[in-house]
Amino acid sequence: MKNFIRIGGIILIAFSILPSSTWTFASEEGISKTQGPIMRIDFKKNIMVVNEKTFIWNKSTVFNDDKGSITGIEKFKTKSWVFIEAETGDQSIVIKKIYLLPKHVGKKERHLYPFMQ
Repeated sequence: MKNFIRIGGIILIAFSILPSSTWTFASEEGISKTQGPIMRIDFKKNIMVVNEKTFIWNKSTVFNDDKGSITGIEKFKTKSWVFIEAETGDQSIVIKKIYLLPKHVGKKERHLYPFMQ
């Protein structure tokens, strides 16, 4: 029994120490915000995978750089870090705004990016 408790404690500590490279939260019902690297992107189908979630974009999606200036979709590539504001529907997650980031933005750096507030 002691070994079982000890192993459980070690696993709990390991998972609490491991840094998280992504974060997601809901600011309003149906709206989600997430940060992560683009794992896959398909320009023909208007689909990208970030944090193992599939997002779609449409004509109303706004593509921005890290300063908040409008940019083109062609700047977004696999392994690029992005911050996404999306609307969750019944069967899809539609990107409303997406920001191209220079790297992962940690908690201490979020104040440098007003759109992350």
